[in-house]
Amino acid sequence: MGDYLLGLDAGNTVIKAVIFDRHGNEIAAASEEGHSRMPSPGHVERGLDELWANARQVIRACIEKARIQPEEIAAIGCAGHGNGLYALDRDGAPLIGIQSLDTRAAGLVDEWREAGIGDRTYPIARQRPWPSQTPTLLAWLKRQRPDLFNRIGTVFFSKDFVVNRLTGQRVSEVSDMSGAGLLDLAARRYDKALMEAYGLGDCMDLLPPLIESADIAGTVTEEVATQTGLAAGTPVIGGLFDVVASALGSGVSRTGSASIIAGTWSINQVVIDSPDLDGPVFMSSTFDRTRYMAMENSATSAANLEWLVREFFEGEHADGVSPFDACCALAGAIEPAADDPLYHPYLYGAQQDGHARAGFYGIAGWHTRGHLVRALLEGVAFGHRHHIETIRKAGAVFNEAVLSGGGSRSLIWPQIFADVLGVPVSVARSRETGALGAAIAAGTGVGVFADFGAGAGAMVRTERHYRPDVSLKAHYARRYALYQDIAEAMAPLWRRLTAVPPVAAGAAA
Repeated sequence: MGDYLLGLDAGNTVIKAVIFDRHGNEIAAASEEGHSRMPSPGHVERGLDELWANARQVIRACIEKARIQPEEIAAIGCAGHGNGLYALDRDGAPLIGIQSLDTRAAGLVDEWREAGIGDRTYPIARQRPWPSQTPTLLAWLKRQRPDLFNRIGTVFFSKDFVVNRLTGQRVSEVSDMSGAGLLDLAARRYDKALMEAYGLGDCMDLLPPLIESADIAGTVTEEVATQTGLAAGTPVIGGLFDVVASALGSGVSRTGSASIIAGTWSINQVVIDSPDLDGPVFMSSTFDRTRYMAMENSATSAANLEWLVREFFEGEHADGVSPFDACCALAGAIEPAADDPLYHPYLYGAQQDGHARAGFYGIAGWHTRGHLVRALLEGVAFGHRHHIETIRKAGAVFNEAVLSGGGSRSLIWPQIFADVLGVPVSVARSRETGALGAAIAAGTGVGVFADFGAGAGAMVRTERHYRPDVSLKAHYARRYALYQDIAEAMAPLWRRLTAVPPVAAGAAA
């Protein structure tokens, strides 16, 4: 068996390929950024042909950089962003890729909430409908785009599409399917009553065969080997929902351990032994063959800093410092004060309100760019705190957390997280925790490791630790209360802001 493992990570924007040795050392990496399309307000899509072209490119580049023989790769694991909707047509050709930033179905969720649909789905899937959720989007397509809906042959996820292209197999696995609210979570299988609750009882045949995350989905085909430089016959496992992969790749594998991911999404998750909790959480997923993840998630995290940098700091490169690091340095130079501005990180809506929008509040003439950047960093951390408190109320217990995702790369932001959350925060050595988690799962699938815990123990190392500053506890408690109160006051205004005005009689077509 080869000495290396290839992890792929298909995010909302970037796909990465990373080759690791069995000790978690990164041998080579390559990445390629894709392009999102926004054909209408709230619609966020990607081209599947581009995704596969980018996947081929990064795999070939990674192998070339590693200077290894492709036969030395023991197995391939793929992680990818959850939810959204990726579909093949009935002939297996790419049809549509809807990303998990999409909010087109917010109105449908409002309708379902009033009808009590979540009361039917939650006991089975441990999840209520929300706008970017896969079954919600499928139901929206069924109602609003019957022409496209009737062409669908298979519904699955971003990483499943990559696995399909690598192997020719149409499969999905339990972590992504459960994270999308498409499984009877306790039984770990599809459920007709659940699909009927979504109005999709006639769509069972659109769901592909279901396997465990570390099961082998197939092997690399001869055609793909020629296109990518991989060895034909290399095993490809089912893969992982990227948030589960990132938790695993940051060393979170014990029951009661917590993973916080500051990436495109705000991900907050705790490993639990049973899917049954004392209260509701946003989402639950499988973790391994016997355990689960309790999650509170929303599209309210580091994508906010990416937006700020792209729109206001992109051209600023001082002495080789990246604009991201420059922004964080500006924030780090600000001494926290009671009248600092506040920020809501709702560029793509809020989990609890698809109509929510981002905004700065309390800006005064003496505030600088540094104050605004710090407000944004704190606002994202407040969003995570909201989710953490929900998980704790549901009965999940933890006293420390591992931070991963783009936000963990900052030397300033992890300390803000520790101060706002009030728990010690550590950061793993590897920056590519999603790809590393996928590689650990791949190693488990072919017997390199006995299980996920053994793989994490062999491949993950911790780099930094942060302890909360107790002198800021009261400061952040006050600011967090203001953050919540402003959101509550803004809710009806956000709804008015996002309402589509009626077309006046006689208006030009």
